[in-house]
Amino acid sequence: MPSSRVSFFFNLLSLALIFQTVVGTNPLLHFCSSNDNFTSHSPYETSLKKLMSNFYYLAPPSGFALGSLAQSTQEQAYGLALCRGDVSASDCRTCVAEASSEIRKLCPYNKGGIIWYDNCVLKYSNKDFFGQIDNQNKFSLLNVQNVSDPMTFNQNTKQLLSQLAQNASINPRMYAAGDMEIDEGSKKVYGMAQCTRDLSSVDCKKCLDGAIGELPSCCDGKQGGRVVGGSCTIRYEIYPFVKAY
Repeated sequence: MPSSRVSFFFNLLSLALIFQTVVGTNPLLHFCSSNDNFTSHSPYETSLKKLMSNFYYLAPPSGFALGSLAQSTQEQAYGLALCRGDVSASDCRTCVAEASSEIRKLCPYNKGGIIWYDNCVLKYSNKDFFGQIDNQNKFSLLNVQNVSDPMTFNQNTKQLLSQLAQNASINPRMYAAGDMEIDEGSKKVYGMAQCTRDLSSVDCKKCLDGAIGELPSCCDGKQGGRVVGGSCTIRYEIYPFVKAY
């Protein structure tokens, strides 16, 4: 994805955290591939529909599903579905079902697409992307409210997220969440780090460290922020936003 598209959506979504609180079921964002298309009732569409249907059943038990299907070697569909690490199997199933339905409406004939919700991400392509860090599909969200001591807050937040990135990279579920006391224990900052499980431990850490490195340009001194990608997500807030650690 061109860098101009990232910049456009970064500016467009500065108020998205507030909006998402009000409309929790709406997607955060989606991208459609701009190159390859397919026609209705084509072999690729058949493969893609079956793949999405499989994800509805395969993703909820563990929170992740990865697979590919093909009617022919030239019409192979690759895809994954990932639910946030604290999400229940029921909520995971609901999110994957909604994502599958919505992305097909938003990208009806595109051979590639990705859609993010608070609870899940779903991605597909006619190209094999498994095990590769996705540096193209990425955007940032922020809380527009400022903190009182940006320098100290930023340092504490980076320390927390760096530790969570390390924890996530060695966790079989590639997910970690936690908190850190700030302002001499009177307040806390909460964080989360997660990767898609097709990545290696090394690439998960690399992806998360890259996301943390982008936070100053989007969310410097803000009360909340996240860098959301096709392979990993990093997030922090001044309030608890995951159900359990």
